[in-house]
Amino acid sequence: MKAPLAFFAVVALAVSAHAADVPKSAPAEKLPSDLYDWTKMVVTPNAKGERRAVFDGPTATVDKMHCHITTLKAGEKSGEPSKHLQEEVIIVKEGLVEANWDGKSKTGGPGSVIFFAAGATTFLRNAGTTPCTYIVIYYYTPLTPKS
Repeated sequence: MKAPLAFFAVVALAVSAHAADVPKSAPAEKLPSDLYDWTKMVVTPNAKGERRAVFDGPTATVDKMHCHITTLKAGEKSGEPSKHLQEEVIIVKEGLVEANWDGKSKTGGPGSVIFFAAGATTFLRNAGTTPCTYIVIYYYTPLTPKS
């Protein structure tokens, strides 16, 4: 009986000694206050239009704050419907955007604001005949499900 206990004690000591040797990754740097100039954003073209990455990282109050700007060609969809764990806010800059969530849809033009609740299955579609551009902001808090 003592041999198995001794074995587990040795294994536990070895595991904790190894864990102490593994370097801990530094926490991600918090996003600072800044101004993101439209004319200086990197534009990444894709088959559906283009995307501008704005920021992505933790802040003082949320685990992750993300912003990107998408331009969709006429008739294009943002992607296949997908369930999002986090809340999402979308602001239409130009064009006509059809917001789809959980089998419902509404269409809005410049200045319209879309809110997708956590857990909604969503996608966007350019409902116009010209490109549409919208700003996407989402965030993860300690309450956001991890999967």
